[in-house]
Amino acid sequence: MARRGTFGRVIVLLFLIVILLGGGLLWFDYLGILHTRHLFAPVYALFGMQNPEGISTLPSQPGNLDEDRIARRLEAADIRSQELDLREAELDRREQEMLRAAQELAERQATVEEQEQSFADMLRATEDRAANIRVIAGYMNGMPPQAAVDNLLAMDDQDVIDVLRAAEDMAAQDGRASSVAYWFSLMPPERAAEIQRKMTSKPRSLPAG
Repeated sequence: MARRGTFGRVIVLLFLIVILLGGGLLWFDYLGILHTRHLFAPVYALFGMQNPEGISTLPSQPGNLDEDRIARRLEAADIRSQELDLREAELDRREQEMLRAAQELAERQATVEEQEQSFADMLRATEDRAANIRVIAGYMNGMPPQAAVDNLLAMDDQDVIDVLRAAEDMAAQDGRASSVAYWFSLMPPERAAEIQRKMTSKPRSLPAG
């Protein structure tokens, strides 16, 4: 009798294990963890039941986990593609801004360099003219007064003014009397008066050497 009781309990336990195993497989299949519904198709057919489908996350569509996964992956891929497109557009915009900034910087640098070159050329021309004026003033000091005045009268008023001022500066540096006043006395009164008026009203156009 003890053997029969033990054997019966074993059969009952095995039966319960089979039921629990089958129920677990059906539940895992329902959750989409395992694909075991085809194993139970004969059981459903025996009882006249339809083989159930999986859970669907898509509205108005029959449940199919494989299709759901594919749809979610496609949706995620589409979102990722849109994000990449937005990032690419942002990078293109920033690149264009940097190119414009670089171009503006290059144009400003070119303008500054051009202004510096223009200033250097002007300064060099001024220095060259100042040197030439001093040379001419030296020549005038070495000429007879009338010859110096004749040469001065052949120049325009500004050149005459620059030469006379250079002659005065050179005389002051050498500690001797300037010939400018005597040269004025040999000029026609009208021209001498005009040059003196301009010398009084205008500042020096050249730096003193």
